[in-house]
Amino acid sequence: MISPLAYVHPEAVIGEGCEIGPFCYIDKNVTIGSNNRLMNSVTLLSGTRMGDGNTVFPGAVIGAVPQDLKFKGEESTAEVGNNNTIRENVTINRGTAAKGKTVVGSNNLLMEGMHVAHDVVIGNGCIIGNATKIAGEVVVDDFAIISASVLIHQFCHIGSYVMVGGGTRTGQDVPPYTMAAREPVAYCGLNIVGLRRRGFAPELIENIHNAYRLLYQRGKLREECLQEIRETVPMSPEINYILDFVTNSKRGIIK
Repeated sequence: MISPLAYVHPEAVIGEGCEIGPFCYIDKNVTIGSNNRLMNSVTLLSGTRMGDGNTVFPGAVIGAVPQDLKFKGEESTAEVGNNNTIRENVTINRGTAAKGKTVVGSNNLLMEGMHVAHDVVIGNGCIIGNATKIAGEVVVDDFAIISASVLIHQFCHIGSYVMVGGGTRTGQDVPPYTMAAREPVAYCGLNIVGLRRRGFAPELIENIHNAYRLLYQRGKLREECLQEIRETVPMSPEINYILDFVTNSKRGIIK
């Protein structure tokens, strides 16, 4: 179902069961899967790759060239998975030579006016609020909740199951399972409500909480805290994820 008022380049590849509304623009070198719904005035530019079952609201632009001076016109992509809801005026730029692609996974809700810059990788099941801006080469892990009007500096890493409060600005990594807010941004405890909603067992939540009590204790070096976690907190994939996240953080974690 393609509106006669839409423009679809003859080289674009459109899957079965797609609905393309009036005034949509689909460029060459675009591939979208099956059962996608593009409401009116959606723009998919060269390099867009979209899976199945996505709903894209009016004014969204996917695949625009990066807002990055090192971009020299190289071939790159903006890749969107399956079953995402992309609300009005969302912008997703394609990648640069740094990674070659910008990736949005599956089952995400990207709210009105938020921006995904070049070479960003967003996982699955995330909720990202109105007017939030994610700078280049940020990584957002699965099931993160990022509230409205959040600003995330380039190269930051946002862990799984976090809750980032509205209006927060962060230039550092937000470790998994935590809440981040305030000005300047700070660790605000464990995202206990979110973990319970996701079915985390009480014992596991307590172990995660104990790990962060040790990590954020005063008067000790970060490596000493990590070693104490290894020695005193029962190991699990979740605790190992915390340890790996903090150990490999390039920008440092929030205080």
